[in-house]
Amino acid sequence: MLAAAEHARALVKTLGQAREGAGLTQAEVAKRMGTSQPAIARLERGETDPRLSTIERFAEVVGCHLELQPAG
Repeated sequence: MLAAAEHARALVKTLGQAREGAGLTQAEVAKRMGTSQPAIARLERGETDPRLSTIERFAEVVGCHLELQPAG
């Protein structure tokens, strides 16, 4: 389970970088996701264990697409 949490944190870090690259503030992302800016800040700092649906919404808002590939 630890590996999954580490992967989620790495993914959220990448999405935070995508947010910055898109010129979006945490507040703008929060508004588009229907949450608060502090929640986005906690997410980006790795202080939460986000659901896949949250990561998917974050990705959509910052203009990214999530794709799963078979392992190996």
